[in-house]
Amino acid sequence: MNARTSRTVVAAALVLGIAAGPAVPALAAPGAPSGLPAPSAPSGLPAPDAPDAEALRSALAGLPKDDATAALVRVSGTGGAWRGSAGVHDLVSGRPADPDGRFRAGSVTKVFTAAVVLQLAGEGRVGLDAPVRRYLPDLIPAAYGAVTVRQLLDHTSGIPSVGGGGELEDWYAHRFDPHDPARAVREATSREPDFAPGTQQHYDNIGYTVAGLLIERVTGDAYASQVSRRILEPLRLKDTYFPGADPTIRGPHNRGYQIFGGGELRDVTVWGATDAWAAGDLISTTADLERFTRALFGGRVVRGPLLEAMFTLPDASVREYGTGEPAAYSAGLSVMRLGEREVWGKTGGRWGYNTVLAATRDLSRTLVYSVNSTDAKGEGMNPTALGIVVAAFGAPSAD
Repeated sequence: MNARTSRTVVAAALVLGIAAGPAVPALAAPGAPSGLPAPSAPSGLPAPDAPDAEALRSALAGLPKDDATAALVRVSGTGGAWRGSAGVHDLVSGRPADPDGRFRAGSVTKVFTAAVVLQLAGEGRVGLDAPVRRYLPDLIPAAYGAVTVRQLLDHTSGIPSVGGGGELEDWYAHRFDPHDPARAVREATSREPDFAPGTQQHYDNIGYTVAGLLIERVTGDAYASQVSRRILEPLRLKDTYFPGADPTIRGPHNRGYQIFGGGELRDVTVWGATDAWAAGDLISTTADLERFTRALFGGRVVRGPLLEAMFTLPDASVREYGTGEPAAYSAGLSVMRLGEREVWGKTGGRWGYNTVLAATRDLSRTLVYSVNSTDAKGEGMNPTALGIVVAAFGAPSAD
């Protein structure tokens, strides 16, 4: 999950009505959201720790609305399961959202990338505390010679961001432009570091771009091929794939929309993702991401002690770059407290789509959603997504 969201947005929006959506033309609301309630105990009473079906249905009520056009949700755990969908497939036809639709998972991709790097570490092909330059001497200059593989994964490398600015219209105009990950790394490492490696934490894509190139160099195989062979195929994630240069979403999917200047709501479903690559280009479904979450947390993707890297934060002295807040990102995941639960997970955002996978460490409660947000890369957390998170896990715990 996004640590900045957990601190500044979720905690500030305990009353969900506080979070206002972007100003867009009013959207007609469809019927009530569909949902399967959690199984009941033999007595007819709700199972212990059952998902709050009423709260979840309420979180999806009224879609499409200003902040989102559709939402797909899966909650599971020891108390039972709940599946729900609401909103529309598209605003032209108004037909119901496809509950099995594919979507852009954004930075949830980082969890898959981190898992493959950790697998390679388990095979002795990569050292987590070895310098990245050992594996990529032609891409990582001496100025970044102290950066370790672990620091790529937990965002403490100090390598600066590239390509994150620009106006929305500029992004839209260049949405089909190809991007070369090696070029992005060269550009980033030609600049001064943001900070000395391991001393601060700065969440960004660049570390995972380097990690993707490291996977390719160490294995002699394409990044997407390695993730597919190591994770997608063994777990039978048949609706998850990497689009490469294809800007479309193959197969069934719900359309994504973005609010532009003047309140224009524009279809942004077709949009290239080569800028994100190993940091954010995955396409998946809620069913596949739920299966992946349960396998990952259950130790069936990254095995043995290396899995702990995904549930271990940097040293307490490490603070977030620019804010001084405590570091909240591990290798691939981040952590927050919700409803007295410690919840680990990852958010993702691509134009038109917000995604989350999240769970307690013991898998007593898991959540996966896709929200067709109308401002998926805006400041703060989407109100519909926020409502789903609180309904699934409870309100943020007091610090």
